[in-house]
Amino acid sequence: MIAIIDYGMGNLHSVSKAIERLGYEAVTTSDQEQIMAASAVILPGVGAFGDAMQHLNETGLGEVAKQFAATGKPMLGICLGMQLLFETSEEYGEHQGLGLLGGKVVRFQGDFKIPHMGWNKLTFLQPSPLFEQLEEGHVYFVHSYHVLVGDQKNLLATGDYYGPVTAIVNKDNVYGMQFHPEKSGELGMKLLHNFLALAERA
Repeated sequence: MIAIIDYGMGNLHSVSKAIERLGYEAVTTSDQEQIMAASAVILPGVGAFGDAMQHLNETGLGEVAKQFAATGKPMLGICLGMQLLFETSEEYGEHQGLGLLGGKVVRFQGDFKIPHMGWNKLTFLQPSPLFEQLEEGHVYFVHSYHVLVGDQKNLLATGDYYGPVTAIVNKDNVYGMQFHPEKSGELGMKLLHNFLALAERA
């Protein structure tokens, strides 16, 4: 069973439906026991970093997410959920994240359209179980802030928006995707499938 953490923010329905289409059982929950019993956990998110961390801290779900990560079972952050995995964000002030990966979230800077919205091609930087039997292709991004990864060995793939953009990250059993795999066509669904397959192996 795959647990999607419900902390009051995120497009939970589309993620849940995508998982079900891939043949896996998904539950959207804020129950600690259900989350800890899951074979994998997904932390989605749409909105502002500070608000999201406030919800996670007030509900205790931030601590639950850290406890789940410590089990070694696969965990995936999507969009804002990926950014929450990192140490800090400068979105509307300085905010502490979950600190599961080293790095910080910063706003795009430049004379170009913000938010970054649309389809961009992924560049795979190193081998990963997520990329098994996959070729580089386009996925769908919507974000005004991006991650500066502290350790480059945690950076699995980039997109390109007036320069490289952190797209997929990984440290041990914790993964993140800045784009929306559930809205990214065949490649997005295959990436999501390969993540869910990690739960079966675990």
